[in-house]
Amino acid sequence: MFSLPNTPVFYFDLGSPFAYLTAERIDELLGEPVTWHPVSRGALFKLTGRSSWALGDPQRRQTGMADIEARARRYGLPPMRWPDPWPSHYLMAMRAATYAFDAGRGREFTTQAFRNAFTRGHDLSIPANVLRAAEEAGLDPSAVEAATKDPAIKAALKDATGAAYERGVFGVPTVAVGDELFWGDDRLEEAAALLGGRSVSRQD
Repeated sequence: MFSLPNTPVFYFDLGSPFAYLTAERIDELLGEPVTWHPVSRGALFKLTGRSSWALGDPQRRQTGMADIEARARRYGLPPMRWPDPWPSHYLMAMRAATYAFDAGRGREFTTQAFRNAFTRGHDLSIPANVLRAAEEAGLDPSAVEAATKDPAIKAALKDATGAAYERGVFGVPTVAVGDELFWGDDRLEEAAALLGGRSVSRQD
């Protein structure tokens, strides 16, 4: 379902606030078509033996959340409103995102779900909140709910995550430009600079 494109690729999970920040800025900064690729952050953690910075040390969690809120203000985005609890379990949401791209409404669903989560505080581990975002994005909630239980959709998300890991992706958000991987929303400018240089090379 997800073949490797020639365009830049944005790997994301709907539970990542840094991926939300990336989603809001990526098209403007990169200035050319970007392929959005849903992957499972939880599965990446298992593959890499890592865990979320938001789990464990409360001080680290608070510092990280304050940093994200400051970035949102700096980027001119709406105030952050955190889901409670956060982080949570996003497997259904990511299966819904996988289906949404297959149905031609991937960006619409992803953008709506991110905004619902991080500007309205909707917990995307709650199925009703996932289906609400789907309906707001122009999808049939019943079809989305059925798709999240479809073995083909489950396999597609698993395969996409495995392919991302094999490419070198170990966390989200990651933007791939050719063989270069840029991890973190604060590296979008670097990705854009590489794209600009690549564009100049194509013109020479």
